[in-house]
Amino acid sequence: MNSHTIDVRFYEELNDFLPRHQRKITFSISFNGNPTVKDIIESAGVPHVEVDLVLVNGVSVGFDYHINHGERLAVYPMFESFDISPIIRLRPLPLRNPTFILDVNLGKCARIMRLLGFDCLYDNTYEDAQIVTLALEQARIILTRDVGLLKNGRVTHGYWVRSTKPSQQILEIIRRCDLKNHLRPFSRCLKCNGYIAHVTRDEIDDRLQPGTRLNYSEFFRCRDCQRVYWQGPHYHKMKRLVEQLMADM
Repeated sequence: MNSHTIDVRFYEELNDFLPRHQRKITFSISFNGNPTVKDIIESAGVPHVEVDLVLVNGVSVGFDYHINHGERLAVYPMFESFDISPIIRLRPLPLRNPTFILDVNLGKCARIMRLLGFDCLYDNTYEDAQIVTLALEQARIILTRDVGLLKNGRVTHGYWVRSTKPSQQILEIIRRCDLKNHLRPFSRCLKCNGYIAHVTRDEIDDRLQPGTRLNYSEFFRCRDCQRVYWQGPHYHKMKRLVEQLMADM
């Protein structure tokens, strides 16, 4: 079977998935058979879910376009600043009320996102297939450190988190998904993701330690798991973290 070659260039943050010698340049890919654009993109290591526009010889095409010998492929990430609606946009429209599901590698990140008020499913026992199914059933964006998870053909909304530090991961996600106006700090339970509501001390008095009962008068409770919160030293530590993150946005 004859081998064919095309020229490919990936733009902007899609270069994060490439080896250094292929970043921000046009390079050649050889192939056999009759692969689609999606096949070529993912063979280079880039998940289809991160791609928003593909041009072949300057013409917009879909993922199902079958590539031919000698063609030039230009691959672009999500466009945030201008409208490309006249051409074939490959990504589904952004979710208006963003909710998330995070993989096993992002446990600390999930906790901070809940602290900021984001609806985040997380369980370190989730298998990849379960994450994809829940994301589809509940219209959630998959956040992951595993590029392979985003290559699943069923995935419609997802993002590969580049940073390895939780505080930087949060800022990266907020900027990438344009979430600054969605912040609702201290509105969700850090343990189960449920909503927190104000309660009187009498409602949870039997669950308080004597020192807590004596020193605090304002309490909150998760509507789902019933965990009780109050503004003790741990609250003030989290409040400083929230303030620092908001200052860095």
